[in-house]
Amino acid sequence: MANLQTLFSKYHRLVLFDTETTGLQYSRDEIIEFAAIAVESVDGVPTVVREYDELVALSPGGFVPPKIEALTGISTQDLRERGLPKTRVCRDIAELISGNTLLLAYNAHFDLSFLFYLLLRDGDPAILKGKDKLDLLTVYKDRHSYPHRLCNAIETYGLQDKVVNSHRAVDDVLATLAVMEAMEAEKADLEHYVNLFGYNPKYGVEGKPIGSVRYVPQGFDPAEPIYVKKEVSPC
Repeated sequence: MANLQTLFSKYHRLVLFDTETTGLQYSRDEIIEFAAIAVESVDGVPTVVREYDELVALSPGGFVPPKIEALTGISTQDLRERGLPKTRVCRDIAELISGNTLLLAYNAHFDLSFLFYLLLRDGDPAILKGKDKLDLLTVYKDRHSYPHRLCNAIETYGLQDKVVNSHRAVDDVLATLAVMEAMEAEKADLEHYVNLFGYNPKYGVEGKPIGSVRYVPQGFDPAEPIYVKKEVSPC
């Protein structure tokens, strides 16, 4: 695993996470799977100290749309039989990200938005307050030309034999960890992207901006790193 020394000089724990959802609308659709990996520095070596992967029960009357079931393999029946109550998942997440923790995801604005609404309804969204955030999609877009999906990053870094982008949260979070390690080996500047998210200037920031994050317009092809830009996006 890459050194990640700069990040661990500031944070006790890195938590990489991914969600599968019933759709794209943060305030309406639901998380149906939540997966995360906690990484800590053990004797100076970044080490996975906890893995979490659970299906999440649907709200009363909720269902998995056919397109989502085809994409993820998760059915309404799966969630009825094996999904944990949302309140339980919220408690687990609170424990997982407690303390001096950096939150990381690939396309973090999407996953953090869904996480906020889950906590708003069934937990305590205040657990996200003060947590720094790092979007690995923003990092990848700064370094490599379009396309920028997780599967493209896996191919670019030659990780096809190690991880897979399967549209299951547990697989995707393992892939995100591998991509992060490759990014750190490629260029050790991840700390500059903390609380800095790129967005497509043609469409703007999707949904509600995260208050602790600075949003900067980011094109399809690498130019100068966006952390040297001064422009901040409108809210």
